[in-house]
Amino acid sequence: MIEVVDDYTHCIALRRKVFIDEQGIAEADEIDDLDDQAIHLLAIVDGRPVGTARLLIDGEIGKIGRICVATDQRGTGLGKALVTAGIDQLRTVPGVTTAKLGAQDHAIGFYAKLGFQPVGDFYDDAGIPHQDMVLAL
Repeated sequence: MIEVVDDYTHCIALRRKVFIDEQGIAEADEIDDLDDQAIHLLAIVDGRPVGTARLLIDGEIGKIGRICVATDQRGTGLGKALVTAGIDQLRTVPGVTTAKLGAQDHAIGFYAKLGFQPVGDFYDDAGIPHQDMVLAL
C-alpha cells in the first residue's frame, strides 16, 4: 500500500539507509530543507515501511525524487508502483502539466519504460551521473 503521509519520519529513515548508507551520499546532500514543502509517499508492506518518494511542485512541473526501495523489496515492482503513484498524485495538482525526475544513469531504462523521456545532458549529483527525464501529464 502506498499513501501520502504528513509525518515523513519513515521516509527519511528509508532514504538514509538507501542513499547515505548504501550509496555513500553525504547526509548534507540527501537531507535538505525541501522536505517540509514536499508531498511524501510511503509504501508499507506487511506493516513495514519499505519504499518512499518525494514530490515537489514548481509551477507546471511536478518533480518526483528521492525514490528508494528497501533492499528486500527490490525487483518486486515496488519502484514502478511508487513512480506510478507519484504520477497519479501529480495529476491531481491543479496546473501541473509535466512530471520530471533526475534519473541515476543506471535507471534511465527503467524510467523510459514508464514513459519518461530523457532531456538535456548528463550531470553530476552527489557523485552519481544523472539525466533529467520528463513525462507529459
